[in-house]
Parts: sequence; C-alpha cells; structure tokens
Amino acid sequence: MPLRSPETWPHGAIMQDAEHTQFALWAPDAFYVSVELDNGQSLPMLPQADGWFVIKARCPAGTRYRYNIDGELEVPDPASRAQDGDIHRHSVVVDPLAYAWRHGDWQGRPWSEAVIYELHVGALGGFAEVEQHLARLAALGITAIELMPLAQFPGDRNWGYDGVLPYAPQASYGTPEQLKHLIDSAHGHGLAVILDVVYNHFGPDGNYLHRYAKGFFREDKHTPWGAAIDFRRNEVRDFFIENALMWLLEYRFDGLRLDAVHAIEDPDFLSEMARSIRQQIDPTRHVWLTVENELNQSSLLEYDYDAQWNDDGHNALHVLLTGETDAYYADYALQPTEQLARCLSQGFVFQGHITRHGEPRGEPSEHLPSTAFVLFLQNHDQIGNRAFGERLHQLADPRAVQAATVLLLLSPMIPLMFMGDEFAAEQPFLFFTSHHGELADLVREGRRNEFAAFSAFTDPHQRERIPDPNAEQTFHASQPRLIGSGTALQQQTLALYRQLLQLRHQYIIPNLSGTQALGAHILGHAAVSARWRLGNGSELRIDLNLSDTPVVNPAQSDTVWLFQQPPAVALSDPGLLPAYCALVSLTAATPLQPLDGERL
Repeated sequence: MPLRSPETWPHGAIMQDAEHTQFALWAPDAFYVSVELDNGQSLPMLPQADGWFVIKARCPAGTRYRYNIDGELEVPDPASRAQDGDIHRHSVVVDPLAYAWRHGDWQGRPWSEAVIYELHVGALGGFAEVEQHLARLAALGITAIELMPLAQFPGDRNWGYDGVLPYAPQASYGTPEQLKHLIDSAHGHGLAVILDVVYNHFGPDGNYLHRYAKGFFREDKHTPWGAAIDFRRNEVRDFFIENALMWLLEYRFDGLRLDAVHAIEDPDFLSEMARSIRQQIDPTRHVWLTVENELNQSSLLEYDYDAQWNDDGHNALHVLLTGETDAYYADYALQPTEQLARCLSQGFVFQGHITRHGEPRGEPSEHLPSTAFVLFLQNHDQIGNRAFGERLHQLADPRAVQAATVLLLLSPMIPLMFMGDEFAAEQPFLFFTSHHGELADLVREGRRNEFAAFSAFTDPHQRERIPDPNAEQTFHASQPRLIGSGTALQQQTLALYRQLLQLRHQYIIPNLSGTQALGAHILGHAAVSARWRLGNGSELRIDLNLSDTPVVNPAQSDTVWLFQQPPAVALSDPGLLPAYCALVSLTAATPLQPLDGERL
C-alpha cells in the first residue's frame, strides 16, 4: 500500500475559518501557479514538495476563483466544491458548515432494508423538484433513492458519467445547500440517499489535468474513455478518497455506488477506499457501499462492499422476457433459464464461466448472502443504452413483466427500480448530453456506431434514426410523467408495486439476516422454482413462469400462497404453473399473521 507523505495536502479550497481559505493544487508539471480571484486579485501560490502549490488567503465563502498555470492557462479547481455555472467558469469557495441540518440524528437504515429507486435529478427538474416525490416514494415502500452522478459536467444536460469536477454538484441542478436540503428532507421521510460516483475516468470536455498533472493518468493502461487513472500515486488515491468522504460526511449521503470499477486498474485502491470510509465514519451510522463490476469479483463483496449490481440476473431475465440476443445478450442466449436458476441460487451467473469471447469471467459467489446482489429489471443503462430508450413493458408482454416484478420485489436479493418503473411510465429514457461543436458530432456518431452490433442497425441509414444526444428534445422526451390517473396498465402496475412492497416489509425484510439459498430448479423454458431459508427459519419459495405456456410444477396441493400473480390465477390443477404466473409461499416457523396494511 502506498504511504502518505507528510507533504500531501487536502485537495482544493478548504475554509480555515469564516474569512480564510487554504488553496492546494497538485500540479507537478507546472512551474508557476496562482489563484486568480474574480475581483482581479492574483495570489501567487507557494511551491511545496512533490508538486504541490499551496496558499492561505483571506477568502470567505462565495469567493470566485480560478487557477493560473504558468501564466498561460486559467483552469477551474479540479476539487472545486461548486461552480459559478458551467465547468469553464469560476470555482466557488464553499462553507461546508453553512447548512443547518434538521435531521442531524439520522443514522441511516440497515442494508437489509434497502429498496432502491434510481433517478436522474435533471430529468425530474433539479434538487428542489426531486423533493416533491419523496413523500410519494416513502408511502410506496421505497427506502432509498439513488441519484445518478452529480459531478459537474459540461452544459446543462448529461447522464452525469461525463463529469469533470467530482467535488462540485452540477450547478444546473441547484446549489450545494439545495442538495443538502434534498438529502435532509429524504431523511425526514425515512429515506436513505445513495450517490452514484464515477472514479474510473474524467469526461472529455473541461479536464485540464493532462496539462499540469500528467501523473493523474497512466499511458500504458487505457479504458474505453481514454488513459486509465493512475491509482498508484498517493495524491490520486487521496483525491478520490477525500471525495468519497466529502459526500458521506459533509453531505450526509448514506451510501455510494461506484461506477464500472472493472475500469479501475488498481484493485487495492478499492479496498483501501472502503477501509478508509469504514474507519472514518461513525460506526453507529449505516453507510452502504456498492459497485458495478463486469468482472464479478465476489472477493470485493466478502469484506469491503455491501453488494454489486447483478447485471447477470438482469440479462438472463431480459432475454427470457424479450427474446433479444444481440450484443452482450448473446452470452445469455443459449441457456437463459438455467442461468436465471443459477443467479437465484448462487448469485452470479458467470463465476469463471466462459463468455462469448472465449474468456473466463467472474469468481464463485455461492458463499455470499443474497443481499450481496442488487437485482433489477431496468436501470438507467438498460433503458437508456437502447437506441430508442424503450421501457421493458413496451418490449415484453406486460403480464410477464408483472410476474418478473414479483421475483424482483419478494426475492431476498436487494431490489432496485428505475424512475417510472412503478408507474409503467410511457416516456423513454434516452442518452442525452449538451456538448457543442466537434465533440457534439463525435458523440452523435459514436452513439450511432455503438449499435452496429445490433441486427436492427446494421444498415447505416437505420442508425441515423437514433435520436441525437445533443438535441434538447432528446432530453425533454426523457422526462417521465410520474403523477396522474394513468392508463389501466399504469394503475395495475402501481397497485402491484404497492402490494408487493408491503409484503416485503412485513415478511421478508425483518428476516433477511442469515438467509440461505436452498437451490433453484428448472420447471420448463422461462420457468423456475427457487427456495430460500430465511433468518427466522421460515422457507420462502417463488415459482415463476415467464413463458406463454403452462409448465409442470410439483407443487404441494396444500401449499398456502402468500401472493399470486395474476391475483385471480386458476390453480385448479396444482401440478401446473400457468403462463405468465408467479406464486410465492412462505412456510413460516411461526404462524403467519394477516397483512394488516400498516404504514411501512
């Protein structure tokens, strides 16, 4: 593990008291650096060891500034706590203690209680507008909202994965204080708040690190977004660990989801970050750490991280529901039912199994608890990375989607849904940005070329139909309408989510600790039966048929079903599981109590 040198400084503008701020920039490739204030004052920074430039100056909160590199280039602070507008404008000194918290005694929720609702702040209108949905989500049974990345990006519209200034909340969404108010309000509703963070690359516009801190990157390793970040360097590791701690301590986020950690070349960094967080967070707080990881490294989930987004489970379910087998779905084309059964009984589908590229992927995961896996039917990627952003109920038979929703919300895995799932939203979620000039052209063409591997877009003329990410209309089309009377399908979907989440809170969540998978077996194509022993000794069983044909099911004639979907399904023949059906039983260690309808 790299050792911290005594010359390492906290990155960025750190207030020392109400009137004074310390500015620290790691710029080993610069000869001269100054702080340029928007009042015209220039403050030469003092060079320190190991490439640091530091100055303490009379600068209160709200001071606007830039760094001048070698008298040639003015840049924003890479650790800017806020921007005065876009990434190319001034950075702003922020007082982390200015916000008066109303729910300062909030300690979070245990991971076993997680029911996660992923949302895009910009698509809902900003920090203040997201607050308008909190009461509704809490009443539905959601226990956590997960915000797509907030780091300052170029322009006003972006998914957030092109962020350039990881410490600065996106200015077009609101101020740092408004973000804190959103988190505070969520806590008042009993909702935890997770932040999606991107520590594997910087966006292409507004990143000046290559000019004065080439050591942030390593040219011998590359990611899909360019040179890999060099986590071998103390200053780089500290930059991201300090960022994680800022979100958790100053903003009081309840957890972080680390994007695409398979693109982080130094796996030791991930463990170091998790340990640093655990050591510096009050042990009475519940802080959740989850990852997205194509490598399926179960070793990361044994000690350091609570869970991984289980793309395997989604992909197997998606193939069964839609029949799509293009691109990465090809890995699930031949045996999707067997793969779903493996997912339900062991966690990952790929645990060293060979992919379509002829390479092994993943590590054994059967020893991990079910709660180490976040299951979903949709998320921002799986909707937005489609050419036209269609939602699942528009691609598959809604009856099959409703049956799969039973599995999502009543299995012992941690459920995640994307904004609009609970309402069968009709609006797509498209890929959108607000780049300009040559970069806008590159993003547009790159987006269209991504789909060359899909059979529907082998013709270039077909790819030209894909919406332009930079068109403002693309963004507006992606804003879901979540409130209203709705169609019959929307009303049915909302009622289903409400009932299933009430069951989860009453019967599943209190008994998740100590849950053990008892196996899953195949009933037929797209049909499985899975069982788990919950922590209180009761046995949970889910029989699922996503096909349009009844399948033989060795059910016991005296089984008492906790839930049936569809509700009026005919079970006159207990030896058959009807089409588009999900049955859930709970053989309790103690007699079941009737569902009482209490507030969750």
